[in-house]
This record gives sequence, C-alpha cells and structure tokens, in this order.
Amino acid sequence: MEDFGNESIENKMISIEIKDKDSLHSIYMPFIKNGGLFIADHTKYDLGDEVFIHLNLLDESEKIRIEGKVIWVANEGVKSPHRPGVGIQFSESEHLANDKIETYLAGSLSSSEPTLTM
Repeated sequence: MEDFGNESIENKMISIEIKDKDSLHSIYMPFIKNGGLFIADHTKYDLGDEVFIHLNLLDESEKIRIEGKVIWVANEGVKSPHRPGVGIQFSESEHLANDKIETYLAGSLSSSEPTLTM
C-alpha cells in the first residue's frame, strides 16, 4: 500500500451517503470554485490533503467517485451549530459530480435556509 506521510491512502477515502435534498443542500458548497462538500468527520486532515469521496447520491444506482482536496478544517470544539469536519473542493475534472448535485438542488441554491457551512 502506498504511504503518504504517516497515514495510508485508506485514510484519505471518505464514503458518504446523501438520502435527501435537504441533507445535500446543507453540505454542498456552491461558492467554492469547482464546487465542494462539507463532510462532518472526526478524522484529522490537513489543509491541502488529497482525498477521494465515494458519494452515494439520492436515487443514483452507482456511487460517484470524486477527487478533491481539503480547503478548510473545522476541529473539535467548534461552536454550535457547526460541526467538526472538512471542506473538500472538487478537482477541476469533477464536472459530473458538480453538475449532478446542482441539478438535484436546482431552485434551492439561492435558498436562505442555513447550511453547515454558512
């Protein structure tokens, strides 16, 4: 297995299942170039870490594999209503994932509903 510093590549894979549009809306970051997701997680990540997300999105039959990097870290002890986790920016080649997410969220991207990121 390839080693990246002290952590194996297995630690850089995140599997997430989004079952409804409200949950997707709460973690999607349309204001990030190429799009991104906030993943509530207690795993330690550093800024710039390369990660792979296996996203099970709503009614999709196959998981979407997304390559990205950590652009923000919310550590333990962050004040409520926020949660510990990481902001992942999609790589420039991840148009499929971003397009699918924005299609599901059409009409709600400008919503004033609070999210986990804003």
